[in-house]
Amino acid sequence: MKSLFITGSTGFVGKNIVNYFNSKFEIYTYSKFEKINVIQDIVIHLAGKAHDLKNTSNSNEYYQVNTELTKSLFDSFLNSNAQVFITMSSVKAVADEIDGELTEEQIPNPITHYGKSKLLAEQYILSKTIPEGKRVYILRPCMIHGPGNKGNLNLLYKIVKKGIPWPLGAFKNKRSFCSIDNLMFIINELIERDDIPSGVYNIADDEAVSTNDLIKLIAESQNSKYRIWNISPILINFLAKIGDIFKLPLNTERLNKLTENYIVSNTKIKNAINKPLPVSSRNGLINTLHSFNTNA
Repeated sequence: MKSLFITGSTGFVGKNIVNYFNSKFEIYTYSKFEKINVIQDIVIHLAGKAHDLKNTSNSNEYYQVNTELTKSLFDSFLNSNAQVFITMSSVKAVADEIDGELTEEQIPNPITHYGKSKLLAEQYILSKTIPEGKRVYILRPCMIHGPGNKGNLNLLYKIVKKGIPWPLGAFKNKRSFCSIDNLMFIINELIERDDIPSGVYNIADDEAVSTNDLIKLIAESQNSKYRIWNISPILINFLAKIGDIFKLPLNTERLNKLTENYIVSNTKIKNAINKPLPVSSRNGLINTLHSFNTNA
């Protein structure tokens, strides 16, 4: 039986990987501050410092964890007999805001320490020559969701459940999501097959979803009604500017985050795998939302 070395095994994605591959590989997990010495066949690197939306983190933490730990692990991989290295980067290593659709060809220009630290790790990996017989994959997922995940999707779920109207219905934004089932499928393909070229790959479901449609899906999963208010964007933007002045919950930055488009192309990874993703955008979201209802 082949062996798999994984960092970040206690996180949401890590727990899913352990469960998914537990019957296929001997799994070895990395403990913080442990000396890195790769002797396994496959490396999956998930450990990282997540983006701090409250901006309370020390910037050095991002570079120590997201950049330096990745460098050390990759160096150990290069000097080992392991064949496959998969590291989880982020679309935020490229851009915090995008026009149109994000592809792998876009020149990275991150503005946060989180994004910059992820990009530095990518650049280090890409600067090295990959020895024959080894494969290296840098994955840039958008927002990953699935049963058990407690992220922004869960917060929106609670808003709808409480019957609070969504006042931003006039903004027609769309965002890409990534179902945990599709991510597991892709990682399995990368491990099992040797015909998928090393490189950088965006990871996303096939279809982007508007916030309005997401609210409708949430209501459907709860068997409840939804309320979407189409208040004039001019008025909403005016209120956000007032929020900037008086430090209110609704301000320009938060409004931009709630209404921005962030569409991620998965064309490259789908062409490389040459198979359809197992879960549609809608069904993946419904599975996640049903889990919120079960755990409520």
